[in-house]
Amino acid sequence: METGGAGRKPVLTPKAVIHQKFGSKACYTIEEVHEPPQNGCPGLAIAQKGACLYRCNLELPDVSVVSGTFKRKRDAEQSAAELAIEKLGIHTRTNDLTSEEACDELVARINYLFSSEFLSALHPLSGHFRDAMQREGDSHCLVPISVIFAYDARICNLSKWIDPHVESNPYLVIPCILRAAAKLSESLSAPNGQLSLQRKNPYPSEVIASSVIEPSLSSKRSLIEVVLIPHFLDKPVESITLDLSPTGYYLDLIAKQLGLCDAAKVFISRPIGRASSETRLYFAASETFLSDLPSDLLDFKKALHFREPLNARATYLCGQDIYGDAILANIGYTWKSKDLSYENIGLQSYYRMLINKTPSGIYKLSREAMVTAQLPSTFTTKANWRGAFPRDVLCTLCRQQRLPEPIISSIGVIPSSSKSSDKQNLQVTDSKAAQEHTNGGTIAENKGQVVESEDTFRCEVRIYSKNQELVLECSPKDTFKKQFDSIQNVSLKVLLWLDIYFKDLNVSLERLTSYADALFIQFNSQRFFEELASYRSIHSGLNSKVQEEISHKSKDLKFPCTHLGYGDSSLNIHGSDSDISPSNGSLVCISYNVSLKAEGVEVRETIEKNDDYEFEIGSGCVIPCLEAIVQQMSVGQSACFCAELAPREFILAATLNSARILHLLDSSSCCLEYSCTLIRVTEPLEARMEQALFSPPLSKQRVEFAVKYIKESHACTLVDFGCGSGSLLDSLLNYQTSLEKIVGVDISQKSLSRAAKILHSKLSTEPNIHVPRTPIKSAVLYDGSITDFDPRLCEFDIATCLEVIEHMEEAQAYLFGNLVLSSFCPKLLVVSTPNYEYNVILQGSNLSSQEGDSDDKTQLQSCKFRNHDHKFEWTREQFNHWARDLATRHNYSVEFSGVGGLGHMEPGYASQIAIFRRSETRHVHPIDDKAEPAYKYQIIWEWNSRNK
Repeated sequence: METGGAGRKPVLTPKAVIHQKFGSKACYTIEEVHEPPQNGCPGLAIAQKGACLYRCNLELPDVSVVSGTFKRKRDAEQSAAELAIEKLGIHTRTNDLTSEEACDELVARINYLFSSEFLSALHPLSGHFRDAMQREGDSHCLVPISVIFAYDARICNLSKWIDPHVESNPYLVIPCILRAAAKLSESLSAPNGQLSLQRKNPYPSEVIASSVIEPSLSSKRSLIEVVLIPHFLDKPVESITLDLSPTGYYLDLIAKQLGLCDAAKVFISRPIGRASSETRLYFAASETFLSDLPSDLLDFKKALHFREPLNARATYLCGQDIYGDAILANIGYTWKSKDLSYENIGLQSYYRMLINKTPSGIYKLSREAMVTAQLPSTFTTKANWRGAFPRDVLCTLCRQQRLPEPIISSIGVIPSSSKSSDKQNLQVTDSKAAQEHTNGGTIAENKGQVVESEDTFRCEVRIYSKNQELVLECSPKDTFKKQFDSIQNVSLKVLLWLDIYFKDLNVSLERLTSYADALFIQFNSQRFFEELASYRSIHSGLNSKVQEEISHKSKDLKFPCTHLGYGDSSLNIHGSDSDISPSNGSLVCISYNVSLKAEGVEVRETIEKNDDYEFEIGSGCVIPCLEAIVQQMSVGQSACFCAELAPREFILAATLNSARILHLLDSSSCCLEYSCTLIRVTEPLEARMEQALFSPPLSKQRVEFAVKYIKESHACTLVDFGCGSGSLLDSLLNYQTSLEKIVGVDISQKSLSRAAKILHSKLSTEPNIHVPRTPIKSAVLYDGSITDFDPRLCEFDIATCLEVIEHMEEAQAYLFGNLVLSSFCPKLLVVSTPNYEYNVILQGSNLSSQEGDSDDKTQLQSCKFRNHDHKFEWTREQFNHWARDLATRHNYSVEFSGVGGLGHMEPGYASQIAIFRRSETRHVHPIDDKAEPAYKYQIIWEWNSRNK
């Protein structure tokens, strides 16, 4: 059944309009207002209340408004929304305006702007009308047209209905305004050859008296720092100061700085940054442009062109074509006061705006560490992440590059366990079966809104051009237990790839494609380069030359710079060793100071400092040399070192003293001098859980377990595969054993550097009550992969591999096992790894809050790995299968034990251990001494008691 209103679009309420535009950013606060009682009872001891009314305060990113009082809350909310719509100039009609209707509304709007009522209103534009009345000479009461369409959104919206080309060329608003003013010829005038409007009849004196601010209230001159951006790229950006008198018009002052005689010749850009920001670019409407203004406004489009060169840097900042020299300033009027509002904009602000358009820059700004932080190489856990999350950085980057919001799709993955055995069910790793079912999940693609799934997730990201054409797509196969982790990881992959381009504009397409393939990214190269053309235009010329010059200066330095951090002669660590040092996954807190050190200059210029800076070791979120050095420190120690210069824009974004820094950079060979102190170390979750639940901690229990077998076997030689920072080797020195030679192997040079420092200190110290006498005659640390063969590690009495294999892929764990038992052939091999089934107990505090199904297998599936770096964690059945298969194949016997918990009770030991014994009947192939030894490992450190 149809009604008479069928087919008509419903009229949206003011609150619905606000919701459409601002969503959750609109905040309504209701306040109760009690009216005084009418006909009350005098002398009554009981407090009397009048009618209860409601007032609504609406907070928006651009404005805040307060409604009148109403009997109903919803009426107060609608009133507040209506006031906000009026202030913001939002068009609320659902049916499209015709061109004629828009013209009529534009005429009415112009008429209102020049009314007495508007002059006293709190509006960003009304301040310009008040300033116009204080202008002298021929400019008296002339209001520049540029400020009318720059500060009144309603004017621009109506102009778009009249001429759709206004959307792409905002300067086409000018003829719309002039046509509307022509229809108001009785009250307004537009002087020939000028882009200004003037009220013919003066404002009433009482209106002027109530609107204009008395000079006595603002008698001081204002010194406002702004930035001049020349249109020639070879001219530097510089900071200048505007000296504004109490009665002066700031736009006249800006016009003078641009070489103009009239503020009407100054064009104003859209806001840069937040919509409520008054940071804008000001540039000149050239004389050629003004002289070409046609008498017939219909021919205005033909005249609307600029003969001045495009200002690439200014255009890049605001995403709008800017011509000639430009001034960057934060100055103007607001909705909340009649006073002129301004903030100083210096070179630091300019460079922060510039780097806020790059992936690394956005992250650095979120951490307030321009030269110290860098975009992390991996997302580990939400708890350890510091700064803006990858998804937020990616969304900000797209907005800054004037691209649509990235579309993030989250896909719930059907686990292979639903159609597989219990063994597969408990093996919580990425499987082919899971990947084959990814298309069965539900996909949400609206601004990153995603759906819940009971199992694992994987995400995809797509970025589109301004014309809604696909630019790039990232679709990795990684799956995650948490939807949040999946979203952040895929966002970070895109950011890391984009950062490659932003850091090196000369990167070849072949190399860019290779990086994209490694990160599961597909991209349209033509669209990609088109969308980032403005960035290339300002960085490919001058900046590359400047950076090349800086690089040459750094190479010519006479003082050394630290590159890797370990074994560097320039490293200077102070303070006693507290024996509390960070390891991979640790959350550390440092205080640091970075200064610019110039050759031949005594005084250092501080660039950046932070007294409480946290970051996670191993995530790549700080410059490599700083992370490497912090790993060699213990809590309470300090270090000083030099590092190469960061790119110039990051240095200038960090410092307030731009003039001095620029002078040093241009005149001297410089480097960055760091001084840092390690304040605290928070161990990874795995270590914290073990220390909290076990006494002694599991790590010590594993050492004691290994010592037991060393003593029983009377071993003289030991090799620790995956020795890390040497915790096992260090601990062994505290026990009386028969060991004469100890060897450690690891793939991390940073960890080996720390191990060398600890072992050297202990082995070189004379025996005392704290350091027992040890029979050890030699110690060696090798850099290499434990899946590579090196004959120097063959035939050891005992080999250990404690809590290492879970950091490999499962295929590598099998490769390691086969290599050790077939080629290295130790008499005894001790391997430990976490028991995944025990995680239910370790994470019990989290699991106890879950409701519903209490099935053990379901609960086990919900457990997390103990460490974000673990590639797998095996159940007892899976570990036993791995160990028995290796033992049978290589003629070893194997027995199982563990530490933490009780082996005969469920769920077994917290850390499960396999002890492999070489069969006495096994024949070990001797190494051919005549053959050329194939050494795969590099000696990092070596100690001998004879050289003690």
